[in-house]
Amino acid sequence: MSSIESLKKREKQVLKEKKDVVKLNVSDTNESIEIPLKAFSLLKSIIGNMAEGKSFALILADAEMSTQQAANILKVSRPHFVKLLETSKIPFKKVGSHRRVLLKDVLNYETILKLERRKNLDFLAKEAQDLNLSY
Repeated sequence: MSSIESLKKREKQVLKEKKDVVKLNVSDTNESIEIPLKAFSLLKSIIGNMAEGKSFALILADAEMSTQQAANILKVSRPHFVKLLETSKIPFKKVGSHRRVLLKDVLNYETILKLERRKNLDFLAKEAQDLNLSY
């Protein structure tokens, strides 16, 4: 059984037992450690991505970033991102003449944007059904 399969199996067991911590056995030392369930899920995700040859990065949620880095995360242009900052859609601070934003604020905005898009798409789908447009 691969390490990914073992982790998935263990996660199912823990979720079934409704535990907040996961006990892992380290085979080389016969030592066991307990880690929070969230940390276990993150570990499973990291190992899964590594096994698939994908790259990933861990960034602290309170990490500051430039407007270009934040724009890249949202997949928008830097000028558009600056407009979002200037219209108070995303909080920022100035360091000299440079704007700095927190990763968590960028991700919060992205979540809100996705929810708004879903709500608007649901509305349009309902209207199309009501008008019998058969999309």
